[in-house]
Amino acid sequence: MSGHSKWHSIRRSKAIVDNKRGAVFTKIAREITVAVRESGSGDPDVNFKLRTVLLKARAENMPAENIKRAIEKGSGAAGATAEEEITYEGYGPAGCAILVQALTDNRNRTASEVRNAFTKGGGNLGESNSVGYLFERKGVIRIALEGKDADEVMLSVIDAGADDVQGPNEDEELEVYTAFEDTRKVTEALEKQGFKVLSSETAMIPATNMELEPGKTLQALRLIERLEDLDDVQNVYTNLHISEEVAATLEG
Repeated sequence: MSGHSKWHSIRRSKAIVDNKRGAVFTKIAREITVAVRESGSGDPDVNFKLRTVLLKARAENMPAENIKRAIEKGSGAAGATAEEEITYEGYGPAGCAILVQALTDNRNRTASEVRNAFTKGGGNLGESNSVGYLFERKGVIRIALEGKDADEVMLSVIDAGADDVQGPNEDEELEVYTAFEDTRKVTEALEKQGFKVLSSETAMIPATNMELEPGKTLQALRLIERLEDLDDVQNVYTNLHISEEVAATLEG
């Protein structure tokens, strides 16, 4: 499993233990609001971006009432505050690359919080394009095997237009990678073939990974977690490779 997948699997389990569901719901609600506002539609059958965010909401068991309020807010029914997407770039311990995607209505506040998190976590905020060139925007789609043969499913996925497939993981899920512009096409092709799509999103995937010794890896992951816990931060990506040894420590 890739570092991206491994860390977010760990975070999903930690979110339950750490009782951070409320913060997760808030972040997803903001994504829903922005998806509706950008498209002008609260209908997931028309608005593909909204449909993919709703997959995430369901995976987190987000209450229907929260989803409804976020859609209404994006439609203007609840006086939505304009927010913009901003990407920050920086370095973690030992120079690992970190990309931070935020949604904010106050650039100064968010920049200050992100800079402070980098500093406290042993990293530093970089200039624009300082590490962005190390990543490629890709579509990432998770599907459930549901008892199907993994090798046969992988062939079907590649036929649907995917670039790469990883897994299955311990939850019997495959992670499908596609060119960014093909995300919708591949997602809909998989749905038409009867596969259960658990999530469909875009992510910044590193071209190559950096492996650090366990102590530095844990320090870097603490910085990433600090960034992810900021209210305005939606996603954090890194080229840090998480070894099985470190993963076992975190999951334990």
